[in-house]
Amino acid sequence: MLHDFGKIGIPDYILQKPGPLTSTERRLMQTHTVLGEQLLRGVTFLQDRGLEIVRSHHERWDGRGYPDRRAGDEIPVAARIFAVADALDAMTSDRPYRPALTWAAATREIEAESGAQFDPEVVDAFRARDRGLRSIRRTLTAGQLVGALSVN
Repeated sequence: MLHDFGKIGIPDYILQKPGPLTSTERRLMQTHTVLGEQLLRGVTFLQDRGLEIVRSHHERWDGRGYPDRRAGDEIPVAARIFAVADALDAMTSDRPYRPALTWAAATREIEAESGAQFDPEVVDAFRARDRGLRSIRRTLTAGQLVGALSVN
């Protein structure tokens, strides 16, 4: 959950905007990675790999990501793994600007971005574990529903 911690510095009107961001809004949104790293720098258990994920989870395999435009193996492996997980979660969750995609549609998009947005080896590992990940998602979703129902 801490990977997007820097979004506390992003205005709500941008985070909740139902349509496309302007270029100015997009640039401001992209500052959340560096802001998050700065805010969490003093948290001992996040040192090194944790802060790498916070800063680098929007880097792209092809070097067109942010904030540092790192490419390939320059991107910390933990951030490359997290990029796929974060994208899957984002695509399969409702957003103010679009409804959630199905797991199958999100998987197709991740596979299509192998070698561009995502590390091909990480995508291969994701693909090999698809069945287990789907099962975990179903279990967690069912658990959240049961928890929500028992509170009411």
